[in-house]
Amino acid sequence: MSAALVALAVHVAGGAYHTPFPASPGERATEVAAFWLDREPVTNREFLEFVAQHPEWRRDRVKPVLADGRYLASWAAPDALGPRTRPHAPVVDVSWFAARAFCAARGGRLPTEAEWELAAAGTPDELAWYEAPAPDVVPDIGGAPNAAGLRDLHGLVWEWVEDFGASMVAGGGCGTASSSAATAEYMTYMRFAFRSSLEGRFTIGSLGFRCAYDGGAP
Repeated sequence: MSAALVALAVHVAGGAYHTPFPASPGERATEVAAFWLDREPVTNREFLEFVAQHPEWRRDRVKPVLADGRYLASWAAPDALGPRTRPHAPVVDVSWFAARAFCAARGGRLPTEAEWELAAAGTPDELAWYEAPAPDVVPDIGGAPNAAGLRDLHGLVWEWVEDFGASMVAGGGCGTASSSAATAEYMTYMRFAFRSSLEGRFTIGSLGFRCAYDGGAP
């Protein structure tokens, strides 16, 4: 990885990811290799720079098969953010295709679901945020980092993953071992159900992304 990407990203050691909602009783844990993940979600400022360099991803030029009609809808213009899009807030209303293109241009990719969930382990989930309607103006990034040094995995926006359609939850309820375990599993269920409802061209006002990169420790 380049020094510039190392400055943007956090190294995640990898390990076994145990899904709380296996597709079958015999499903085993997924072994996740070490990787890097953006410290924070991609911001409006960063995506604006990307659009300027790749004008095919402007909202007035993007192909309809790659993004629906809400793509970058909160921006004041195809090349301007406006009062509802803070420069340092996570970019939203971006499709999976657009997020993938941004990450590829940066030299990375979208994280897999197992990578994202493994990186988010140990991060306090914010149940109130999951149940609240999306704000009209998305707040700036800058939440407290988790143990790995990653910010805003919860509490600002949902995030695209590469295999977003893979989490077809096959029954089962929330855990009952303790109230805290049940709450965490419930929120994981919400993420799985939300991701599985998406299509690649969908854009949502509370859905952003961050990039992942292959490689071991520096």
